[in-house]
Formats: sequence, C-alpha cells, structure tokens
Amino acid sequence: ELGQTLERMGQTLRDQVPASRSGERGWVPPGTLPDPRPPDEADVVVGGGGVVGWSVAYWLKMLEGWRRQHGMRVLVVERDPMYCRASTVLSVGGIRQQFSLRENIQMSRFSASFLRNINVCGVIRAGGNLGNQAPLIVDPVSLQEHLGVPNEPPIDIQFQPSGYLFLASPQSAATLEAAVQFQRDEGAQVTLLSPTQLKAKFPWINTEDVAVASYGLEDEGWFDPWTLLNAFRRKAISLGVQSCSGELPRSAHDPLAPVTPPSVPSQVHMPDSLEYQPVACAIVINATGAWAAKLLEAEGLPRGLCRPPLPIQPRKRYVFSWHCPNGPGLSCPFLIDTSGAYFRRDGFARNYLGGMSPPEVSPQGPLRSFTPLFFIRLPQFILFQEEEPDPSDLSVDHKYFQEQVWPRLARRVPAFESLRVQASWAGYYDYNTFDQNAVLGPHPRIENLFLAAGFSGHGLQHAPAAGRALAELLIKGRYETLDLRRLGWGRLVDGEPLEEHGVV
Repeated sequence: ELGQTLERMGQTLRDQVPASRSGERGWVPPGTLPDPRPPDEADVVVGGGGVVGWSVAYWLKMLEGWRRQHGMRVLVVERDPMYCRASTVLSVGGIRQQFSLRENIQMSRFSASFLRNINVCGVIRAGGNLGNQAPLIVDPVSLQEHLGVPNEPPIDIQFQPSGYLFLASPQSAATLEAAVQFQRDEGAQVTLLSPTQLKAKFPWINTEDVAVASYGLEDEGWFDPWTLLNAFRRKAISLGVQSCSGELPRSAHDPLAPVTPPSVPSQVHMPDSLEYQPVACAIVINATGAWAAKLLEAEGLPRGLCRPPLPIQPRKRYVFSWHCPNGPGLSCPFLIDTSGAYFRRDGFARNYLGGMSPPEVSPQGPLRSFTPLFFIRLPQFILFQEEEPDPSDLSVDHKYFQEQVWPRLARRVPAFESLRVQASWAGYYDYNTFDQNAVLGPHPRIENLFLAAGFSGHGLQHAPAAGRALAELLIKGRYETLDLRRLGWGRLVDGEPLEEHGVV
C-alpha cells in the first residue's frame, strides 16, 4: 500500500511538471520553448541567457517604440536552461558604487535606481538610493510595471543595504582616498573612516595595518541574483521574447558578403545533439559571459576578422559559506580586506559568505592582488601563478580555504578563528585580461555582431545598465542614458586599457 501511495504521489508530481512526462526532456523554466527547435526567423538573437542577456532582451522590447506594432522578434539562446553553471546564480549578489572607472560608477548608480524602482512604472535614470521610494522618470516608454508581470506578486530581490567596506594599507591609503573623492564627484555616497572610527563602528575588526577605510552609505549591499535573473526573464517573455535551449557555435553571417537583414543565417546547436538549426536574423548579440571569446573562435572566421582577439577568459572563483556563533552581527558590511579576501553576512543567523581571488603575478615576479588599491604584502600568504583554478569544471579546492582564505579572515576578524564551513561552490568570472572591464558594442569588423561580456565579476550589478545601453545602441544608433563609448572595442584595437582597480 505504501508503494502504491508513493507511486500515486509521484504521478501527481509528474503531471504538475509537464516536461517530466514520459518521452519528454528534463524540466526547463517556464517560458522556454517547449519545442527544442528555435523559430526560423528572429530580428535579434541573443546568445546567453544569463542576467546580461535577458537584460538586453528586456530593454530591446521596452525601447522598440514605433516598432512595437510590428513586434521586434527577439530570441534568447541559453545552453544551460537549468542554470546549474550560470555565473549569475552562483555569484554572491553584491552591488557597489566604489569603482575606479567613471563608467562603472555610473552603471552602478543606474542599476541601483533600477533595483529600487523594480516594481514602478516607466523607465528610470541613475540617482538616489535604494531606500528612497521616489522614482526618477526618464521617459514613460511603458504603462506596465518595470519588471512586474500582471497577476504576479511584486518582485522582492531581498536587498540588504549594509554597504561595502574597503580596507586600505598604509601603502595604498592615498590611492583609496583619491578614489573616494572621484566616486563622490560622480554622485556616490561614500565616506572615509580612520582606524579609530572603523573600530568604533565595527568593534569586531582588527585594525592592525589598516590606515584608512572607505564605506558606502547608499546603494550598496547585496541581493538575491536568481530573483533578478528570473524577473528579467519573466518580464521579457511577457513582452514577447522567445527562448530556447542550445548554443551559438557558428558564424552569424557570411563574413565575405554584406549583411542583408533579416535573412542572415545564424546557427543554433541543439542540446545533446549534432544538429544545427538555422535561424534567419539581423543581429547577433554575444552575451555568453566567460565563453564569449570561445564563441568567436568557434565561428570559423577568416583570421583578419578575428583581430583583435577578444581577451575574455573563464576564471573559476570559489565561494565558501560558514557559520560563526560569535561573528559580526546585523551591521556586518560586505568587507574587502587589504589582502583581497572578502566576506558578507548571509541571513540573520551568524552565517557568512566569502572567498578571495588568487593574486596576480607580474612578469618581474612580485605579487599583487586583483585589487591593487587595497593590497598589502603578506609573504606568509604567497600564492603562485599556477594556482589559478582550473576552469574546466566547477569542483572546489577546500585546501584553498584552509590555507589561503581562512588565515586572512581570522587575521582581520579574530572571531572567525572558530568558524565552521557549511557549504561551498564555484562559479565563473568572464575575466577581461586586458583591463578587467566590460566590452560593449559592435564588433569592429563584423557589422551585425554585438558584444556584452567581460565584466570581470561585476556583471550582475551592471546588467540593468549594460542591457539598456546596448538596446539604445541597437535601436537608436547611439547611447542616450549613459555614455559607454569608451567600453567599446576601440580600446582593444588601439591597445589602450581602461584600468579598473576595484576588481574583487
């Protein structure tokens, strides 16, 4: 009888999840095409269904304007519909204003306003803070809620406004102070704390070797990445965007012939198959994150069209979750140590998330962290270049936490001597080895190929701004809300990097 009861329960569950019925593929999120084949035609094909790809698709539909009556046909192609390996959902969900590059600060401010007004009508511009309920309207392009879907509950991204806290050593104090002044000039609300002020505000911090700290007062903290990704996806689908499972491994055009939209053949590699399904389209957007360069390599383009090569690599990063009964309380910020280690509070039960990017090795030998603004020499913690994690899988090296991360954490927060690791996972940075900044805009030699990748760890927080910017470029032919021209391919062609020193 028990077996029969369990079988009935199993059948009930199978009936509730259509894709699990006999003869069908595994479960995929609602809105994904039930037929694994993509449509025969689309105006825009977006490769990559992470938060950046879905943001681009959403903004294309929101900004299409006069084309709305015709309905811009947008297709999002995602090779991992379960999001098991997706960088978006494997991130720690931070958002901050404390960057060293103007464009990154502006994108963060726009995204903060977007998140604050996520259930508000119209389109917003950068400004204000997540606690301010007054919307900042640019143009009412839609009478619908921002990311809300009719008959669905309001979106709650579970924002925790605890701010970022960057610690600087004596060697980097002047650099940090100059960076904070620059951030203030761009409208960010950031304050400097002396060691005495730091200890008074956060008594659990060991302030030894800390010369100064910068603390974000508004629009900084963390939120749930999956909620934002799913909100973009659901809203875009409600506006008519289609999606399917697959990859874009082939050229989106004949590189020797002029582009004639919308009859350009794009290829979608079907999952678990050798089959390629052609899709006629006008524009292809490469938003495949860590795999953006591999997609270009797979297109089989003539050598001249591949230059300059796209300097984006998958870099594996570990995230560790631990419990510490005597750890920092509710006031705990997102702390970036002088050594490059970081952590934040996770919930309200003395649980924490954290990790550290491996140090960067210069050709001359000395080591520095990926965040040179906050670097301090710690010979006892030296890593070597070959210790950059192997990105071929998402396995976790637990020795890395024991030998590299934990000593740094315990040195800064003595209570962490007694922490207990509860879980761990790994995700990918779409790491731009050229200057650690996103590459946005059209390819210099392939007129119907656009890129939105290379964010180097801050793609989640910049997705709302980057998606709008690229949609403006496609529909209106220029940037309007934010001027992101410097993030285009031109700097790669000219060999002029825009260094971002605040990569965590």
